[in-house]
Amino acid sequence: MSEKSRPTQADAEAAVRTLIEWAGDDPDREGLLETPARVARAYRELFAGYEADPRDYLAKTFEEVAGYDELVILKDIPVVSFCEHHMLPFIGRAHVGYLPASRVVGISKLARVVRGFARRLQIQEKLTAQIAEAIQDILSPKGVGVVIISEHSCMTMRGVNTPGARLTTSHLLGGVRDDPRTRQEFFDLVRGEH
Repeated sequence: MSEKSRPTQADAEAAVRTLIEWAGDDPDREGLLETPARVARAYRELFAGYEADPRDYLAKTFEEVAGYDELVILKDIPVVSFCEHHMLPFIGRAHVGYLPASRVVGISKLARVVRGFARRLQIQEKLTAQIAEAIQDILSPKGVGVVIISEHSCMTMRGVNTPGARLTTSHLLGGVRDDPRTRQEFFDLVRGEH
């Protein structure tokens, strides 16, 4: 969506007022007077992934790796995203790994890529694939593995009402997918078995 056609802050606040009224409350009630502005500001932060291309975080790499060619895994990266079907949050952890070919990236950049893709309306399956494919496309490693485990409030707070149920998704590329030993090592390290 171009910046020209993007709704304004006032448009967003008016939409929140409408939702408050639709829910059955009075947006002019003292406790709700500032709510439309607060919700619009919160959404700006929660959907910040639309403001930049997460792939750009992977642009700066390091080639001085002293021959290191084993798995690099960053575990337990917080994931906060919103189900694109109900606009309710899903919250969990991502585990991201890659098998370097000739260069590595600063580990904070892996967390930034996860956050950049997560802070959008998403489904977890697509989010998992986007993270893995961005790392593969930019770093050109020998392989990539991404696992996300999260709880979806669209399922735990409504619908089937199953608190505690978690969805696990994985996306494996290259040697992490095709080499059985590397694949097993990746999943063992993600589970903490090494």
